[in-house]
Amino acid sequence: MAQRAAFWAPEIFSTRRRGLLARARIVKTLRDWFDRAGFVEIEPSALQVSPGNETHIAGFATKFEPLGAPPSTYYLHSSPEFDCKKLLAAGETKIFSLAHVFRNGERTRLHHPEFTMLEWYRAEAPYRALIDDCAAVLAVAADAAGVSEFSFAGSQLDPRAAPEILSVTEAFARHAGIDLTAVLGKRDALAHEAARLGVRVSADDHWSDLFSKIVSQRIEPKLGHGRATALIDYPASEAALARRKPEDPRFAERFELFCCGVELANAFGELTDQNEQRRRFEADMAERARIYGSSYPIDADFLDALALMPPASGCALGFDRLVMLATGASHIEDVLWAPVAAP
Repeated sequence: MAQRAAFWAPEIFSTRRRGLLARARIVKTLRDWFDRAGFVEIEPSALQVSPGNETHIAGFATKFEPLGAPPSTYYLHSSPEFDCKKLLAAGETKIFSLAHVFRNGERTRLHHPEFTMLEWYRAEAPYRALIDDCAAVLAVAADAAGVSEFSFAGSQLDPRAAPEILSVTEAFARHAGIDLTAVLGKRDALAHEAARLGVRVSADDHWSDLFSKIVSQRIEPKLGHGRATALIDYPASEAALARRKPEDPRFAERFELFCCGVELANAFGELTDQNEQRRRFEADMAERARIYGSSYPIDADFLDALALMPPASGCALGFDRLVMLATGASHIEDVLWAPVAAP
């Protein structure tokens, strides 16, 4: 990535300030909205015993060195999810967090090693209720920024329009010409379809690798134009922390929200079976070790909390991307007050 000029240089800051002031207004207005809706804002700890256990998310490790005791490894959290769910287990029912989170190896115009995650949970609520929350968040952000449309990379949408709801199966049929139900779990069949679409297939690609390539290259760029798209009901293998759909356990209660081709939010009907969650974490860490040669510890305290956690749904939204869409910014660093210095 090319070196960007110092964010604090007055001539650079002056071009960014308008968007940053809009960011401040969006923060305030969203906090007000969640407060009126009966949510409690919580403050998660950035230091965790695990950064999370998703295959492709890399964490930052650090050492805690107490006087007179052996050092311990901690990680900067990649999401406030573990603490949020522990607080649901403790008895909170409607919570949100606006937290700085950290992911290693990520720096593009849409990614930054330190960014802000807006995350919220509703106990005893169906996951599709969070689509309405997402629609409200888009409208609130538009009002705060004083805009009638969101834009990115030449695409526009109406932030006050009801989101399109599209299942992953429907999206595969519409945008890739693939009957997803016919190739679920069938690596070679999906590889054949990927090759037909011109998607590069490697000999060591697993089914999930091929699924992700098709989604990112052939489906995601076509979503969220004109209005937001909620892409719902992912294959169960692609939703590590979501519960399976009772009526069709091949799929999980998960949706992602797309705006102008940008993935903005990820939501789950939350898995509360601690044994199943451990199995999924162990499988994902084995896959991470296969691909990257490293893995992360599993937070046993989190698994214990799941036994007390009520049925709930939760959503994680990339706040900086929301500000980008609302201000028309082309790079995430344009909407960060103090971007991490590039090496």
